Amino acid sequence: MSLPENLKYSKTHEWARLDDDGLVAVGITDHAQELLGDMVFVETPEMGKKLAAGAECAVVESVKAAADVYAPVAGEVAAVNEDLEGAPEKINQDPYGSWIFKLKPDNADDLSGLLGAAQYQALVDSEER
Repeated sequence: MSLPENLKYSKTHEWARLDDDGLVAVGITDHAQELLGDMVFVETPEMGKKLAAGAECAVVESVKAAADVYAPVAGEVAAVNEDLEGAPEKINQDPYGSWIFKLKPDNADDLSGLLGAAQYQALVDSEER
């Protein structure tokens, strides 16, 4: 399982990255896409929607199951990855390059409350026991 050090991670298996434009890109982790299997559909959140941290906001569906995607921090949906509509398998091919949506965070400092790569790895290891 790959875990880029420059990302933050949630306990619900999302990754978050603060981009240079101040937006937070959000996707699901390599671990999550491995568990789900081949992606067949991605439902993105509505543009402009205000999200609370931890709110359900998107859905990824695979051949095995559907899973909710949660907002790692509070903010407003500023962009959605329309490429995933026609090619949801991009999440399987490159989970950290395939963001699902971007938030304009209410407070970018909230990212510091998420897990680092080592903490997320420990979480995954404890779940697999």
